[in-house]
Amino acid sequence: MSVLRVLLCILFPPLAVLDQGCGSLLIVFILTCCGWVPGVIAALVILNKSK
Repeated sequence: MSVLRVLLCILFPPLAVLDQGCGSLLIVFILTCCGWVPGVIAALVILNKSK
């Protein structure tokens, strides 16, 4: 993961997983709407698995 992706995960998680597919984007968006921390954690997990 690049530093830019990690910063993007922290600032706006759905934007960080935009290229991972519609399902990942939807999951991260819903979790971010429920709370910022779950969205950040989900985005970091998704990006960590995709490398």
